[in-house]
Amino acid sequence: MNVAGSVWAITLVALGALMLFDLAIVGRRPHEPSLRECALWITFYVGLAAAFGLGLWAVVGPEYAGQFFAGWVTEYSLSVDNLFVFVIIMARFAVPRSAQQKVLLVGIVLALLMRGVFIAIGAAAISRFEWVFYLFGAFLVYTAVKLATGGGDDQDEFKENPVIRWTRRVLPMSDRYNNAHLTMVVGGRRLLTPILLVMIAIGTTDLIFALDSIPAIFGLTQEPYLVFTANVFALMGLRQLYFLLGGLLNRLVYLSVGLSLVLGFIGVKLVLEALHNNNVPFINGGHHVAWAPQISIELSLAVILGTLAVTTVASLLKSRRVARRALVGAAAAPEPVPAAHDREPDRDRVAD
Repeated sequence: MNVAGSVWAITLVALGALMLFDLAIVGRRPHEPSLRECALWITFYVGLAAAFGLGLWAVVGPEYAGQFFAGWVTEYSLSVDNLFVFVIIMARFAVPRSAQQKVLLVGIVLALLMRGVFIAIGAAAISRFEWVFYLFGAFLVYTAVKLATGGGDDQDEFKENPVIRWTRRVLPMSDRYNNAHLTMVVGGRRLLTPILLVMIAIGTTDLIFALDSIPAIFGLTQEPYLVFTANVFALMGLRQLYFLLGGLLNRLVYLSVGLSLVLGFIGVKLVLEALHNNNVPFINGGHHVAWAPQISIELSLAVILGTLAVTTVASLLKSRRVARRALVGAAAAPEPVPAAHDREPDRDRVAD
């Protein structure tokens, strides 16, 4: 897939303009969006991604369109998992609800810029070194096992990374918020608000998640253009999804299991593909391994969608059962007997 420089330029300008438009709306009126507003924006972004994929289908064929859709669905699912950590970060820094939109959007823009660097590095490495697929595949399988066994579960706490600690130490910081503003004047001195720290926390945390997601999407497509656009469309609407899902995140109890299966599947796919196109001297004498099958993008997309659908439905069913049991248990629990000194005097008793 040869993408002309003009196509890259048009894509970057269009997506950049869309992000700036979104940023301008939030910057003009920071607020907590309603469910209706979130649903409309998410529908718009999902529709935009679907239209982009269908456009690829019409222009370059179903193979690349399928790669885009598989990558987009995978990245979108991993982004939903990121929301768990975003919730922890917002609570950790006690960010006002009205300011959370701006924090999320700026953090997502930072994440996009950093992911762009990661994608460029990954594409350059893949084009020069075929054995990188072995590393990507092994890393994804390791991550999948760690996630499935709970070793990668960092959703219960958030620890400030060195960048945040350095920012606290070097820059003049206030411990109070000024709505969604980055600065405020205290005692005649202009200080930065904790909003800056939260933005850095969101951006750097997403960069850590990119260590999983970038190899995962390279396991589905090696086209830098598709990798980049799938990542952009996956992050678009994440801000609205944060507010729309709300308490639903806690009900997705099997999401980590589903994502571990997806990452493990893509990791195995990468290793098999590396074996099929092998040129590493100490593996099969540098020749391709004939028995290593190549997994089609259609099968990959079916496995990804099926796994995520099953785990989502199973999560919601289990959450419903747990809630029902809690409700039944609360109804069946005996009412507490008041202590003797708390009882009202028996009005029917006749005093001596």
